[in-house]
Amino acid sequence: MSHRQIMEALSGLLLGLFVAILSSTVVSNALPTITADLHASQTAYTWVITATLLATTISTPIWGKLADLMSKKLLIQLGLLVYVIGSAIAGLSQNPSMLIAARVVQGLGAGGLTALAQTIMAVMIAPRERGRYSGYMGAVFALATIGGPLIGGVIVDTSWLGWRWCFYVGVPFAVVALIVLQKTLHLPDKKRQVKVDWLGATLLAAAVSLLLIWVSFAGDKYDWLSWQTAVMVGGALVLTLIFVLAESKAAEPIVPLPLFRNPTMSLAVVASLFIGVAMFGATTFLSQYFQLARGDSPTKAGLMTLPMIAGLALASTISGRIITRTGRYKAFMVAGGILMTAGYGLMSMLRHDTAYWEVSVFMFLIGVGLGTTMQNTVLAVQNQVRNEQMGAASSSVALFRTLGGAIGVSALGALLSNRVTHYMADGLGRLGIHQAASGGGSGAIPKLSALPAPVRGVVEASFGHGIGNVFLFAAPCAFVALVAIVFIKEVPLRTSSTSEQKPEPALVASAAPHGQHARREEWQPAAATAAVGNGAARSLDGRPGPTRPFATQPGAAPAVTESAAAQYGTTASAAPLASLAEETTPLNGDGSPAGGGVIRGYIRGSDGTPVPHAAITLIDIRGRQIGRATARTDGRYEVGTPGSGTYVLIAAAGDHDPQAATLVTGDQPLDYDLVLVGNGGLTGTVRDTNGSAIAGAMVVVTDIRGEVVANGLTGADGGYSFNQVVAGTYTVAVSAEGHRPGAVLTEVGGDGVSKVTRQDVELQPGVRIAGTVQAHGRGPVEDARVTLLDAAGNVVAATTTGPDGRYSFADLTGGQYTVTATGYAPVATSVSLNGQDVDAHDMWLGHSAS
Repeated sequence: MSHRQIMEALSGLLLGLFVAILSSTVVSNALPTITADLHASQTAYTWVITATLLATTISTPIWGKLADLMSKKLLIQLGLLVYVIGSAIAGLSQNPSMLIAARVVQGLGAGGLTALAQTIMAVMIAPRERGRYSGYMGAVFALATIGGPLIGGVIVDTSWLGWRWCFYVGVPFAVVALIVLQKTLHLPDKKRQVKVDWLGATLLAAAVSLLLIWVSFAGDKYDWLSWQTAVMVGGALVLTLIFVLAESKAAEPIVPLPLFRNPTMSLAVVASLFIGVAMFGATTFLSQYFQLARGDSPTKAGLMTLPMIAGLALASTISGRIITRTGRYKAFMVAGGILMTAGYGLMSMLRHDTAYWEVSVFMFLIGVGLGTTMQNTVLAVQNQVRNEQMGAASSSVALFRTLGGAIGVSALGALLSNRVTHYMADGLGRLGIHQAASGGGSGAIPKLSALPAPVRGVVEASFGHGIGNVFLFAAPCAFVALVAIVFIKEVPLRTSSTSEQKPEPALVASAAPHGQHARREEWQPAAATAAVGNGAARSLDGRPGPTRPFATQPGAAPAVTESAAAQYGTTASAAPLASLAEETTPLNGDGSPAGGGVIRGYIRGSDGTPVPHAAITLIDIRGRQIGRATARTDGRYEVGTPGSGTYVLIAAAGDHDPQAATLVTGDQPLDYDLVLVGNGGLTGTVRDTNGSAIAGAMVVVTDIRGEVVANGLTGADGGYSFNQVVAGTYTVAVSAEGHRPGAVLTEVGGDGVSKVTRQDVELQPGVRIAGTVQAHGRGPVEDARVTLLDAAGNVVAATTTGPDGRYSFADLTGGQYTVTATGYAPVATSVSLNGQDVDAHDMWLGHSAS
């Protein structure tokens, strides 16, 4: 997708994400008013938020799994619809139970929006470029997370609206997002038979719910150490074990356990879990701090959190752009984890009379920490999983973040209730007032305006101190997340999106780019270049070229060497396409290139058949990337230009050599076709002198510069195969145990059609000389120096004996050799090899025992 297409589709995704996060945060500043109107307790206050987070947690992996199995566009639209229904019910709530149930429905829809936004981004955008767009997502996350309370506060303080509009306010955004996504989001769908792990989802929901119910009521309805605790905690553990067992047996598990064999996945999940505890668990109670500890209005309470918004938005946006340019992300994650831990530690010192400038600094640190860690944990995972696991992996990270949030809100809410009750009892006791007089004995949230001044002071001090305790317990969670982040191994970001990656062929060995020893996962730019101007084509050496499109004249695109390409400004590089440029041409407001030109045409093979899904990249003469596109199934492509000028058009596709052409465009659209010729390949069999296949032989292919372009082991039949080896001269070196290494020179053909060159290799058997060095009367001699010389007296090899006096020389040819041993008095003996191993050529040192 071009930048313009990405931004159009991203606008719908960001609206959907804004709606999902808004549903969890918009009520936070309004909750004191809502709970007072519905006569709810502190426990109900907590569960209004926990219910949404729990539903989001449980539904996130289901949405993620469905994203791997069916249309992502349909799913995200369905998630928006579910959210709208839940919002309507919440706005009509008449009691706390109805409100909590409606929040569950909202959470189901929000789970889909959270999981699918990340997954769809992975399909549209390569990891290397995703940091830039993740910055936009982080900014929206910041706006919704911290701006939600501000919106909720304004709504509550506006008399003609009322708190019910806190739930209605997200509906217009959801409707707009539905329309935008319908018009702009076009993704390739892979339709498979859907198998949803309902058993796993039910078990996970039951285990987490039981645990949260225990945390919510322990210490209030029953003691922490009681039979209820034993039943609930034990039941949650049993359900968790059954869940793990069910996931290991499920055909399509909602949490694929094999994913956790990847250390990055496991560490990112741990980090996300504790980030969720710290983020949701602590920041949820900021509204109570500003309203109940400082006496601010809901609107002012929202404004007070602006430093956190600024920190999160700035950090996510700036770090995202730098990550896009550098391809490195871990430094930001580590720095963010340190700042987040420090911010939560400092916030633990909160009291009702803490200076606001201090609170602002603490909140800003937390915002910066969250902005550089949340999205990048998902990015690190997406960069290391296969295409078909992208949805499950992304949603699993999001699942554990929201699970941590649900646990954090519930656990820290119970802690807050306990500490506030304790501090309030002490404060009222010092005033000689029984706690029931303040209304606190019922567990209901007090209304400050209705309290006498002395009692109000006690309530404010109690909530200030209690919320400081909440941050004190959140700080270790942030530190655990930091430790997990430190151990994440950074892998440079890929430069292809998941939709551009092709499945790897089932080969014994596979080609790698020049100078690398890895399996080739992406097509690299450069190979052939042509200059076109005024309707005529010329090759780079100035010879006349075809005046008609290449598609009508197979093979017309002339191949050039790297030096020739570099001379004319087009480098035959093994670097990924996205690394050709990090800055782009200025764009119009709608995302299109300023100036509005277009190059279009067809990509065909040398036999005239269309080449579908070819990757098209356009760069200017300074190497800056101008645009990208993907050819349709009929080979048709179209890519925008900023206007008149000279550009390099590069096309690459599977099983073809990449091609490039230098084009001069004017004010009119330029029609230009490209022919992609089939790339070469190298295959063969490794055998011994008897004609028997040699399995497990190491085959290494090097070019004329000595750089390794492919390597691998032979199969059981002795065969090897390397695809995507371009035409040229190569050295094939083969080594195998028990045989002498061999090397042959071969020419890989590239005559305009896909041609695989066969090169069989025969290895000579390697003869071995082995024996023991001993001393008279002393037995085997350790550390004796044994040297092997050929018939001409040249040193062939040397070794040192071990504790058993043994030595061995392998992979030798037939002929006359001399073996010398030194340790006492030196000894030299002669041995003749005739194709058979000599395993008992023992030597006795001449120095006898004294």
